[in-house]
Amino acid sequence: MESRRITRLAALSVFCSIWLAAQPSPQLSRVEKEQFLKQAKVVKTSGAKMGITGTTRATLSDGQLQHDASIQTIDEYKSSFQTVMGTELNFKDSFKFNVAAYKLDRLLGMNMIRVVVERSYQGKRGSYCWWVDDVLMVELERLKKKVKPPDLNTWNKQVNIMRVFDELIYNTDRNIGNLVIDKQWRIWLIDHSRAFRIMTDLREPKGLSMCDRGLLAKLKDLTEADLSKELGAYLNKMEIRGILARRDKIVQLFEKKGPSALYDLPPRPE
Repeated sequence: MESRRITRLAALSVFCSIWLAAQPSPQLSRVEKEQFLKQAKVVKTSGAKMGITGTTRATLSDGQLQHDASIQTIDEYKSSFQTVMGTELNFKDSFKFNVAAYKLDRLLGMNMIRVVVERSYQGKRGSYCWWVDDVLMVELERLKKKVKPPDLNTWNKQVNIMRVFDELIYNTDRNIGNLVIDKQWRIWLIDHSRAFRIMTDLREPKGLSMCDRGLLAKLKDLTEADLSKELGAYLNKMEIRGILARRDKIVQLFEKKGPSALYDLPPRPE
């Protein structure tokens, strides 16, 4: 099982390394990027079926703008599935969770996930994710080369936000291959097709040492009505209630830790 995980990471690393030189980002708003991803024509594809949930890199064009997107159409359900962590019951691997993660990221004001929309590709529904611009490396490469972040304090704050988010969505597949670093040393989170389980407990609460104060406030404000409105097309009621149950545990954990466990990281622009 461990060899299977290494193979998956290696495939993801190769896939990312091939395409590290992303095009410069045009100055578009989030809404404009969503419209582009929904309407632009796919003019070229590469990297299909690399063993990372069937991810395809596509170049899109609307006649004026050209930009790349990551496309996933996977939408699988299995009553049981063997993973590196053991047997998982009611296993899901779905493009829908990529869209849900993006929408939840926006609700929380994190802006750590690139724009994602739902759209058809080769006769299947799927997720189109705006390709991360100005990529420096993925975390797998950073660790391999032993590169230190120029601002360790800001880096750690970003990592803590990622850990809170992964606990919130019960992400079973965060790894050092799907954590992307741009040239400003901002962390971008990709590939959430194996998240949003119905479990109500946290996966690794020991990893939650600190939390951004603004993120914690947004977590407290989440309601079932809000989540159903924004994520209801992609998550069922049990998955939404799982988010809320884990949210409660995250809030309780940091309220117990007190103010010393909180910090402020300036919000990212959209």
